[in-house]
Amino acid sequence: MIFVTGGTGLVGSHLLFNLVSSGIKVRALKRENCSMKLVGKVFGYYSENSSELLDSIEWVTGDVKDIYSLYDAMDGVDKMYHCAAIVSFLASDKDEMMKVNVDGTANVVNACLHKGIEKLCYVSSIASLGQAENNEMTTEETKWKNSDKISAYSISKFGAEREVWRGTVEGLRAVMVNPAVIIGPGDWSKGSSQLFELMWKGLKFYTSGVNGYVDVRDVVKAMTMLMDSETANERFILCSENLSYQQFFQMMAEGLNKKQPTIKAGTMLSQLAWRAEKLKSLLTASRPLITKETARTANHKCYYSNEKIVTKAGFEFMPMRVSIKETCELFLKDNRDW
Repeated sequence: MIFVTGGTGLVGSHLLFNLVSSGIKVRALKRENCSMKLVGKVFGYYSENSSELLDSIEWVTGDVKDIYSLYDAMDGVDKMYHCAAIVSFLASDKDEMMKVNVDGTANVVNACLHKGIEKLCYVSSIASLGQAENNEMTTEETKWKNSDKISAYSISKFGAEREVWRGTVEGLRAVMVNPAVIIGPGDWSKGSSQLFELMWKGLKFYTSGVNGYVDVRDVVKAMTMLMDSETANERFILCSENLSYQQFFQMMAEGLNKKQPTIKAGTMLSQLAWRAEKLKSLLTASRPLITKETARTANHKCYYSNEKIVTKAGFEFMPMRVSIKETCELFLKDNRDW
């Protein structure tokens, strides 16, 4: 029996589809009153018998913040995928991120040790890695450096990783993946998927920054491959390509048949943008599209190396042009009435 947390999110829903499509018995954790809409939509993208596959999942109600609900849910479980996390770049979400991402992961690790789980796969992020200097490649070995410019999200994922490493010292076998910006069909109003909706509505600006990207299906493929291997107590960066924001937006614009962004937003304009978004959010009680933290990173050039997983596991990544094109097609299918 495989146990999955975060099954209602982008990575988790794709992971569930991959597992049940292979005939694997799966139990998934969900919070009470959590929407199942995204899971059903993702299954529908890839299968004509999505309802039958969905029915094969054993859903249990619980929360990673409640270790006793994890104990109950993990009876008879052999391996576990921990995908649950809060992704936010709002300062107001810091406390909840620490509770879910750090304390929740500590609970998962402790429950795995208590239940004698064979192996854990933890979904971390490139946000938890140190940043290489002088436009050099960030690798799994790049040292973390504390700074007042590091986002609360990054700090929470770094703290979560420390809990996993602590578990390995105590006898837990684990693998960790650090995905770059994950591209794939999901909730078009949240996370990286929201970029497609912004482009559809007419995105005019781009910045000079560079970031790493990876398709959600590659993330899931790497996770299951590592879990089925003898590899343990290591982490792997998952990054298909490093692209400038201009390149990334151009590919999206082509896929959606929209005009490419033509106005370059430098540091000053980015700073004005997040302040305007903050004011708008206060007036409308909505979540800002741009925050101080995202504006700060928009002009940074960050490069991530995928050499370790390519060399050690022979992994082949989907080209981002293909990933973006196929995601655009699904976006247009979902929004054909626009």
